[in-house]
Amino acid sequence: MYYLKTEASFDAAHFLQGYEGKCRNLHGHRWRVVAEIKGETLSEAAQTRGMVVDFGDLKAVVKEMCDELDHCLIYEKGSLRDATLAAFREENFRVAEVPFRPTAEHFARYFFEKVRAAGLRPHRVEVYETPSNCAAYEE
Repeated sequence: MYYLKTEASFDAAHFLQGYEGKCRNLHGHRWRVVAEIKGETLSEAAQTRGMVVDFGDLKAVVKEMCDELDHCLIYEKGSLRDATLAAFREENFRVAEVPFRPTAEHFARYFFEKVRAAGLRPHRVEVYETPSNCAAYEE
């Protein structure tokens, strides 16, 4: 089995609704996403001969995922009042609604599924909230 790994990062704010601690407040992170894919065989196509996939293609997928959330407020659906969202939008702040509590664990699975949806075979995705705190998802 062959494994390829790449990473990208994004800066974004979030909060954890219902959490008893500091993370219930709005705060930001430099999120780091490390995506690893796998392949049993190497390509025979002229351009990608000897590769699982072109690293440029893999990097583009991961970068696009991160760019979607870069410099925005990520919030769980239903966790902000309509008036709060309207105020953010009136100020032209970028907001991104997700259907889950925005934890590193949920993001690891979220990005894993996005890598798969891009037509790649994910092996493992790690999401770092800080340089020393990471959550990972693999199947």
